[in-house]
Amino acid sequence: MPETLNLLRAFWGVFFIFWTAFNTALVDVVGSEQQIPLSVVKLWASAFGGEIKSIAAKYSGSQLLQKKYKEYEKDVAIEEIDGLQLVKKLAKNMEEMFHKKSEAVRRLVEAAEDAYLKHEFDADLQYEYFNAVLINERDEEGNYLELGKEFILVPNDHFNNLPVNVSLSDVQVPTNMYNKDPAIVNGVYWSESLNKVFVDNFDRDPSLIWQYFGSAKGFFRQYPGIKWEPDENGVIAFDCRNRKWYIQAATSPKDVVILVDVSGSMKGLRLTIAKQTVSSILDTLGDDDFFNIIAYNEELHYVEPCLNGTLVQADRANKEHFREHLDKLFAKGIGMLDIALNEAFNMLNEFNHTGQGSICSQAIMLITDGAVDTYDTIFAKYNWPDRKVRIFTYLIGREAAFADNLKWMACANKGFFTQISTLADVQENVMEYLHVLSRPKVIDQEHDVVWTEAYIDSTLPQAQKLADDQGLVLMTTVAMPVFSKQNETRSKGILLGVVGTDVPVKELLKTIPKYKLGIHGYAFAITNNGYILTHPELRPLYEEGKKRRKPNYSSVDLSEVEWEDRDDVLRNAMVNRKTGKFSMEVKKTVDKGKRVLVMTNDYYYTDIKGTPFSLGVALSRGHGKYFFRGNVTVEEGLHDLEHPDVSLADEWSYCNTDLHPEHRQMTQLEAIKRYLTGKEPLLQCDKELIQEVLFDAVVSAPIEAYWTSLALNKSENSDKGVEVAFLGTRTGLSRINLFVGPEQLTNQDFLTAEDKENIFNADHFPLWYRRAAEQIPGSFVYSIPFSTETANKSNVVTASTAIQLLDDRKSPVVAAVGIQMKLEFFQRKFWTASRQCASLDGRCSISCDDDAINCYLIDNNGFILVSEDYRQTGYFFGEVEGAVMNKLLTMGSFKRFLVEFNLCSWWHSDLTAKAQRLKQTLEPCDTEYPAFVSERTIKETMGNIACDDCFKSFVIQQIPSSNLFMVVVDNECFCDSVPPITMAPIEIRYNESLKCERLKSQKIRRRPESCHGFHPEENARECGGVLGLSAKPPLVLLPLFLTIFSR
Repeated sequence: MPETLNLLRAFWGVFFIFWTAFNTALVDVVGSEQQIPLSVVKLWASAFGGEIKSIAAKYSGSQLLQKKYKEYEKDVAIEEIDGLQLVKKLAKNMEEMFHKKSEAVRRLVEAAEDAYLKHEFDADLQYEYFNAVLINERDEEGNYLELGKEFILVPNDHFNNLPVNVSLSDVQVPTNMYNKDPAIVNGVYWSESLNKVFVDNFDRDPSLIWQYFGSAKGFFRQYPGIKWEPDENGVIAFDCRNRKWYIQAATSPKDVVILVDVSGSMKGLRLTIAKQTVSSILDTLGDDDFFNIIAYNEELHYVEPCLNGTLVQADRANKEHFREHLDKLFAKGIGMLDIALNEAFNMLNEFNHTGQGSICSQAIMLITDGAVDTYDTIFAKYNWPDRKVRIFTYLIGREAAFADNLKWMACANKGFFTQISTLADVQENVMEYLHVLSRPKVIDQEHDVVWTEAYIDSTLPQAQKLADDQGLVLMTTVAMPVFSKQNETRSKGILLGVVGTDVPVKELLKTIPKYKLGIHGYAFAITNNGYILTHPELRPLYEEGKKRRKPNYSSVDLSEVEWEDRDDVLRNAMVNRKTGKFSMEVKKTVDKGKRVLVMTNDYYYTDIKGTPFSLGVALSRGHGKYFFRGNVTVEEGLHDLEHPDVSLADEWSYCNTDLHPEHRQMTQLEAIKRYLTGKEPLLQCDKELIQEVLFDAVVSAPIEAYWTSLALNKSENSDKGVEVAFLGTRTGLSRINLFVGPEQLTNQDFLTAEDKENIFNADHFPLWYRRAAEQIPGSFVYSIPFSTETANKSNVVTASTAIQLLDDRKSPVVAAVGIQMKLEFFQRKFWTASRQCASLDGRCSISCDDDAINCYLIDNNGFILVSEDYRQTGYFFGEVEGAVMNKLLTMGSFKRFLVEFNLCSWWHSDLTAKAQRLKQTLEPCDTEYPAFVSERTIKETMGNIACDDCFKSFVIQQIPSSNLFMVVVDNECFCDSVPPITMAPIEIRYNESLKCERLKSQKIRRRPESCHGFHPEENARECGGVLGLSAKPPLVLLPLFLTIFSR
């Protein structure tokens, strides 16, 4: 035992000597580095925090406003929001709005069908109609062109101030069609009767915008009438028949296999025409359809090998993916059509049994320059006698040697044959198959109402005219098919066209009371395919100063914006039209994607009856779940609404000013005043919201006098560092006070319509309001506004704080107030505070003026507000001090989040309205966007970083009552080996097998309720202008053929 003790003593003795030597060496190394005393940094932070909060509180009037709301505390009623009750009420409101739109469309259908029934076709009919391209055009002698008579156009604010004619419609005819074709002239003539219904619909529902009739003959009648302009090549590519709303209304869902002949005889122009034909067929497929493409010679070549033996949904992403692969096709070898037909029938049969497809119509599209056989044995094996798979044949080229065989195949399988000789023939000939597929629906006389998901049709003239200055308008369309009611043509199932009307998404948002959803809450709606109809995240994203958006915004799945729901629990419940609740933690990006707010959302959802849509409401936990009602007299409220500094959220619907033309010029504030004084009894207003507006106006009114007194006191703000004070309340009421002249404002756009993120919008509160609500009550949130242009550095700092009614978590945030000050003024206050020290002799042991240290002021998202190098202002701290930021992340002082889980291949960069179809490399990849947030519980931290040959020390200290941190970093030790930490997006690439799995995976969807795949009375002999059969098929097949045609 004694020996053991001696050994231990010896061991500890040696260890002590070693430890002392090590520390002596360490001190020698570190001794050369700057030691940063925590107490001094704490003093600086405290001095700056006290000074800047005093300024922010004083000029914003936050304490006065808090006091005023406290005075009314006993007079208000706080309610917890019943999310399920709220979403059901909103769904009912939307249902009524959608019903009004569909009734307008139904009236157009009835008028069109009656007009056609009374019309007798006249091949010699001469009729001068208003051609949308030629109206108001004159020849060299000053005379109006034929079909170009005078057409009065007047700017109309309801139609985005575009010049329109609200008394008449006009007609657009595609460039590749003859304006005076008898079929078009007759169609235009009988459809003139729709003018009366267009005007009547608009009178009944003044919120309606564009109404139209798309004819099966190709012309497009649009109300109100508007001038169409060709592109720089003199072409108008718009054809209403390949628009999503037309196709969805005209046909039922379908599974399609496209077979393309790539044998040697298809070389050159024929293969080019074939590829264009495939592309045009893809244009006619919608989100409820499924497809695949097989190229064949003596072997089968799946255009996308990964999708061997299955079909995929015809959404935009999949169609574009296949288009890219079409370019890889080349012609060689011998065409073995029998192999291709066997494969196509087997694939359709097996896919049908999976229950994943349309479970409605099925078709094979055959694109070839000839067929040496009729392949009746294959059809007898797979398709006869029921003929459940239609065969559409497209003969490519001018030769007709094999035409009879292709006609036979189409006619014997309820399909259609057409010959395509040139590229100009493609569009019109592809459209023929839609008429065939529409027959069963026409014979059934089923006027199914269809709704599209949100999209932008950038080829329409109204979209082109708005693209440059106002941005493209997001909309949904309600459409219905128009049928021939003539008994003698019933079995032919003649589709006359489709009528529709557009519903802007902003119109849907008017039915949603934003004030009931709280600061971070929002409503959203999706289609039966899980695609978004409306969602606050369905808007441009930012990348390197440029906006980037999904092409036409179409086919954006809910899982792309509510990406934290990895298992699609919320999405699938809504697709299946369930009613219920779901909760999850979310990370919402704000401020051009630079910042992230972390919160827990409760989601409530239900279906919108009479539509394919489901509605959801998201409420944030905490203050977002509570609402309060105040009560003041109308006289008090009206008096305080008269203040010149008061404004209301333009995009909120306090009163419906769209219902009557005389109200459309009114602002919401004017409408409220006239409604409350009884001057406009026809105005429909939200009484509950207006009552709360009056309450907020009364409570916040004293702050105007307070701001005025500050502005009048010349000794205050003598250097004009504080420029603007502002407040906003939960009802969208705002007050603004300028402490300098408007022309002296550093940031001219702040709180104007151009500054979208900092004003009340239809789907979100101002950024300064949202961020203040997540701060500790009584503290201010400071930030530098981000510019999308690197050259335009911000020169201002915004400070804001939230006003709560009560002192607990059940208190709703009733308002937010703030100021905007010059950045130079703010930074000067910081440098003044950082020169203070606690020593009695006034000599400071350390100062931010020392070359040995660098001082920074960063916010809770890691962005620099103050740096000794002014150029670093607005930069992410990790880009400047990568080693320190990395250490802060390791220590847990900051957290790194990855947000925005997207398919990067789905974004186009060119957004011009004239862009037809943009080529791009389509690769399935997820893009992760880093965002950083400080840990609230950490007030101060010191650290040392081991660099190459030195230790770098730093201190981080929270600024009291703020979201800011002072960071002091040793400047004598360089950590060049540690790379900077940036906010650049990270693309996650997948290997080929994973790419394939992603292509194959299909999200849950709910197929449309109606299906009109076949009808026993259908006349299948209308199959491409061939009423009889050629003698080429063997005579022994005639009995079989007659049997088939008798069905």
